[in-house]
Amino acid sequence: MSSRTPASVVRGDRSLPPGFDHPHASEEARRIAEQGTILRVQVGSGVHGTSIGGQDDRDEMGICLEPPEFVTGVARVGEGIPFEQYQRHTVWDRPGGLANRSGAGDLDVVVYSARKWARLALAGNPTVLLLLFVPDAEVVHRDEAGADLVDNAHRFVSRLAADRFLGYLTGQRAAMTGEVGAHTNRPELVAEHGYDTKYAMHALRLGVQGVELLSTGRITLPVPEPDRSYLRAVRAGEVELAEVVAAVDAAEQRLIALRESSTVPDEPDRAWVDAWLHRSYLAHWAGSAVPTSPDDVP
Repeated sequence: MSSRTPASVVRGDRSLPPGFDHPHASEEARRIAEQGTILRVQVGSGVHGTSIGGQDDRDEMGICLEPPEFVTGVARVGEGIPFEQYQRHTVWDRPGGLANRSGAGDLDVVVYSARKWARLALAGNPTVLLLLFVPDAEVVHRDEAGADLVDNAHRFVSRLAADRFLGYLTGQRAAMTGEVGAHTNRPELVAEHGYDTKYAMHALRLGVQGVELLSTGRITLPVPEPDRSYLRAVRAGEVELAEVVAAVDAAEQRLIALRESSTVPDEPDRAWVDAWLHRSYLAHWAGSAVPTSPDDVP
């Protein structure tokens, strides 16, 4: 049970960029995501506090409750696929389309169905877990169901996150150092600094946040000092590669140790999540506020 202040409802603009010729960006998928949004927040470098010099796009992530025919029926969207998410990059609207790389001023947004988001979060996925810890200033929209979810963030935290954070960290480190089979789409950073500094920053950030989650059960956003300034220095190419690799390796070792010694639960509270999904979908379909269960009091 948490002693934190209950999450507030934030009635924001739920509108999404118009549909696009992409399996997860059809107009029907946009409508489902927009109308069913219960939580939508900023999740990119802006919320981590690691953006520098206005170089970044804006990354947002959300959760929606889709209509019953997409849950209990066989309705499909786009190219005949089940609705799981609406994913849209505004950079697609410029010449070059899907091949374009997002940059400053662009919006990258993904809105997951609550069922898919919950599956990923229960498995300890670092990216989707962030939604539960974003400060109010970075919340685009949060209704009663979204607030109920945030108030119960602890239900999703478990030692399972250790392997997920380690996997993401390993992938970012491989891209950072240009290991065989790894891919970097920022050759300009490699040319200037000798390594992909953005991948390096993310690898280290994942280590910092994974250690915090497994130690405290929460992730602080933006990244607290002095780690935030160090991450920004890494991203700016002000830290030698050897030092960055050593820092990432140290974070990896701490995660490995916490995988066995962390005081967070071994498993997430799947029963609570199932109950939340059930009552939230039913309330949404009935057009009413989601009821809370008796043990949801923070």
